[in-house]
Amino acid sequence: MSVTYIDAIHQALDELLAEDPAVFLLGEDIAGKFGGAFKATKGLDAKYPGRVMNAPIAEDAIAGVGIGAALGGMKPILEMQFADFGTLALNQTGNNAGAHFYRTGMPVNITLRMPCGGTPGGGPYHSQSLEALFAHYPGLHVFTPATVADAYYMLKQAVQIPDPVVFLEHKFLYRWLKADTWVDPNPLPIGQARIARPGQHATVVTFSAMVPEALRAAEELAATSGYELEVVDLRSVKPLDVETILDSVARTARLLVVSEDFPWGGVAAEVVAQVSAHGFHLLDAPPLRLSAQDTPIPAHPDLWKAHRPSAASIADAARYLISL
Repeated sequence: MSVTYIDAIHQALDELLAEDPAVFLLGEDIAGKFGGAFKATKGLDAKYPGRVMNAPIAEDAIAGVGIGAALGGMKPILEMQFADFGTLALNQTGNNAGAHFYRTGMPVNITLRMPCGGTPGGGPYHSQSLEALFAHYPGLHVFTPATVADAYYMLKQAVQIPDPVVFLEHKFLYRWLKADTWVDPNPLPIGQARIARPGQHATVVTFSAMVPEALRAAEELAATSGYELEVVDLRSVKPLDVETILDSVARTARLLVVSEDFPWGGVAAEVVAQVSAHGFHLLDAPPLRLSAQDTPIPAHPDLWKAHRPSAASIADAARYLISL
């Protein structure tokens, strides 16, 4: 029997509530029969009375309550129904939670779960990938799990970190991504990237839902052209594991960075900047970025597919890079 990405998140939440009385959940429609917009918390309010609580549609207030509870010794896990509307809590998240330890020496242990990324029909207000926006703030960790096991382990690790964590769960992966189990006998520590596929002709650095796309592109190129792509799954964009990226580029001498985010000021640009600054001598060709289009995200399924990188566009970009 397989388990899904959202099964792993539900299991992690269940265990966190069972293991630590300081943990509680707060979010929009997460309690009761609804169990959250994507059912990640379904049934948990009955199992843990008084610790799974509905909040008004007021993201700034949700974050503010979480910060206050954390300063009182609690470990709140806050659910923003969509990452797009997490922007309404930027003042609390970035200016208050992110800077609080620096200003006072008191940590703010909050975990903000945010369903992110696009799905067919999502449109411009329910599809954005805003990891770079949150990573811009000092003091915030930004996690972007791309596997069932990472969805489970990284959520549990997030709650153990005394700093605020923005935990970005890609909606497309919720029920599409499956595995035999969420158990990993050797889970990686926070801040360490994963070599999802070894290769020798080019490095593809990516994260979240672009990891499966990159892996499919790598399989296609291996079958049709004989090129072997090394796929690096960042796992978190902050902290960013520059060392693993540089080690991979040292093996392949070429870099393609793939992101579902908009191109301007994104994680892909930061990775290229880091490699250009610290590993320029390793490159045999200019580094390339492949991101979403610089337009609002369309709702029509065909336009949505054309807006974001795909296995086919990644393969095309890698083929071009290797030809240089």
